[in-house]
Amino acid sequence: MQSNLRPTRVIRRPDVIRKTGLSRTTIHNLEAAGSFPAHFLLTPRCAVWDEAEIDAWIASRRAAPAQGAPWPDVSLRRSAPGRGKAARS
Repeated sequence: MQSNLRPTRVIRRPDVIRKTGLSRTTIHNLEAAGSFPAHFLLTPRCAVWDEAEIDAWIASRRAAPAQGAPWPDVSLRRSAPGRGKAARS
């Protein structure tokens, strides 16, 4: 009996971190926001990702890179950090 399922490779969290360069927290936050491929459980304690989905996500990020965060407007600060404190003797 021939199956039409394509062979998939699943990868664990350390491989996802190595492949993307993202931290555990960033992966979790992106996944919760729906901006990153969702993991699934092979067993109750074994979370994995489809490697093809991770590769496709990386390719989509390369095609449309994220915008950098703007620099903070320091003129809006109420005080300069570390200044205005009395010197201790």
